[in-house]
Amino acid sequence: MTTRLVAGCMTGTSLDGIDAALIRVEGRGLNIRVEAVRGVSRSLKSLAKLLRPIADQRRRPIGDVARYAMMLGQHHAMTLSQLSEKDRVDFVAVHGQTVYHEGGVSMQLINPHPIAAELGVPVAYDFRGADLALGGSGAPITPLADHVLYRDAGETRVVVNLGGFANYTWLPATKQTGDAALASIRGGDICACNQLLDYIARRWFKKRYDRDGAHAHNGIVHPEAEADLRMMLETQAREGRSLGTGDEMTAWAAMFQHNCNGDDLAATACHVIGSIIAETVTGADRVILAGGGAMNATLVDAIRSASDAAVTRSDDLGVNGQYREAIAMAVLAALADDGVAVTLPQVTGRRPDAKPMPAWIRP
Repeated sequence: MTTRLVAGCMTGTSLDGIDAALIRVEGRGLNIRVEAVRGVSRSLKSLAKLLRPIADQRRRPIGDVARYAMMLGQHHAMTLSQLSEKDRVDFVAVHGQTVYHEGGVSMQLINPHPIAAELGVPVAYDFRGADLALGGSGAPITPLADHVLYRDAGETRVVVNLGGFANYTWLPATKQTGDAALASIRGGDICACNQLLDYIARRWFKKRYDRDGAHAHNGIVHPEAEADLRMMLETQAREGRSLGTGDEMTAWAAMFQHNCNGDDLAATACHVIGSIIAETVTGADRVILAGGGAMNATLVDAIRSASDAAVTRSDDLGVNGQYREAIAMAVLAALADDGVAVTLPQVTGRRPDAKPMPAWIRP
């Protein structure tokens, strides 16, 4: 049986670092079996401060953007060298830093060439761009990987990624891997999540994020702020569109800055986000939480208290939650290497008669 070692990388909206994961892939196509080998994380350090203004839509000279893309590629190359020092990887998948996503236009900032030059292996990148070119929304892109990693014959599972925006993958009970099984997968964005929570942490706590949801745990839910945020997030969830630039809900936090302290804003946001997520995934047997927000105990408790399903973290099912998105990128690259389209038409809205594939550098 064919065995491949594939590395995947992801940087999140918090800009705190690069997560890289190495997986062992047995087999080909949708029948692959995946085993996580190891993962490493590396801080972006000063580069995070350079990238933040771009992600916040503040103007920067195009020369700066090009330099930062190169620097980010170099950071990835160093991280991947550390990850693969004991093994020879077959190829690499990188997502890049999302700095813009709105109205069919998306940019994941990275220059992948330093990675190919350093490792001397093929690099897959711009997964979103492939879907957008075929009429899709470019998000979410992980449902096919979630099918490989989490599907179960005995229960309907929903994988909820608590990232900058919460998104979900609905996986009906099945052990099948063919087209019929894929057609029943659903997914989409739900509402703002860490984009709002991290903004509160930066603005009020002078931290990149609220570690463990400690500030939110100490706060109380403000009724007026709750009602306003609920209305806004329910609208996002109901619209069912791909969320991105302009949907961060930071204006809501600014609106109530004189009525609430930071702890109360964080508590209110966790409470509302958690309830909206639980309402969106009603009917599942199990909700699996992944992404940076899964480390926020207050947010997790809010989801659990509002849900009728069993709520677990990805780690409980053998997929390290810290590296879940990096693992998913590696899985998508393995599928693409086998000629499998990396996104699903019923999820992103891309043309069903086409086959979106990432771009490749093949040194």
